[in-house]
Amino acid sequence: MASSLKDVARYAGVSIKTVSNVVNGYVHVSAATRAKVQQAITALNYRPNTAARHLRQGRSGVIALALPELRAPYFAELAGYVVNAADERSLKVLIEQTDGARDRELEITEGVPGHLIDGLILSPLALTKEDLEPRADRVPMILLGEQITDGAADRVVVDNVAAAEEAVAHLVSLGRRRIAAIGAQDTAPGATARLRLRGYRQALHRAGIACDPDLVMPVEQFHRHDGALAMQRLLDLAPPPDAVFCFNDLLGLGALRTLLSRGLSVPGDVAVVGFDDIEESQYSTPTLTTVSPDKAEIARTAVDLLISRVSGDRDSTPRSVNPGYRLIRRESTLGG
Repeated sequence: MASSLKDVARYAGVSIKTVSNVVNGYVHVSAATRAKVQQAITALNYRPNTAARHLRQGRSGVIALALPELRAPYFAELAGYVVNAADERSLKVLIEQTDGARDRELEITEGVPGHLIDGLILSPLALTKEDLEPRADRVPMILLGEQITDGAADRVVVDNVAAAEEAVAHLVSLGRRRIAAIGAQDTAPGATARLRLRGYRQALHRAGIACDPDLVMPVEQFHRHDGALAMQRLLDLAPPPDAVFCFNDLLGLGALRTLLSRGLSVPGDVAVVGFDDIEESQYSTPTLTTVSPDKAEIARTAVDLLISRVSGDRDSTPRSVNPGYRLIRRESTLGG
């Protein structure tokens, strides 16, 4: 039978209230008493009833995470980090897939059907600030990414322009001059693509390299197949590129496959850089140089911002936080 708060109090020789104070992290408990209670908790293998605690506070202890595409490795890895961050704060995570569809994203911002949640972390592709204005008094929400930029809610977003510029500057530093870009998108959900394209162009401008529109390849989606097809079109140019910046790692992996099938050397003939640092990029042949957003920091920041809003901070100005990133140099630009 599971131990209760009363059992811990009896074992430690203190009141139930004192045990509750220790379990809930209150600071006004002496070090000696806290140590005695912790020893009792360990000895009895006591597990606090976090669900009951949340209910006493008028909460469920559950937050929702809504992402466009769970089969995309970046979002799958990010979801794992969010679950870990929430678990460290005694919260459970309900995960929803939106497919980047406006009606699904709107539905989720109204509250996850059939579930009581304390807050929502949403990575939108189709919504606008105007879509979110009518829900100002509903469940607290944190936005991930660059789709909505004008203060609709707290936002966690990597500086895509600066990160893309650093990636292309790396290619320039290697002596590459005919640098292509794979991932351009003109559609409404293409905010990420537009920012990374801006960083690509800025890096070329700083290096004194003219931006050749023929080297900018549009894609429908950020998948391996799209990267492979775009790389085929680039290789049919005369002359072909000597480097390519792909707007995510899946595009980069598709590009690598095309280069291999054409008998070209990477990075000898064409150097390749991706974006996202998904686990697969460490095991491709060659391994993929990539921009690595700090996914753990993104997750922790989003969860902490949400907890702040859930705990009562509803009126302060929406905050925008830029987590860190770094360029991971691997074989696709430096060789084996």
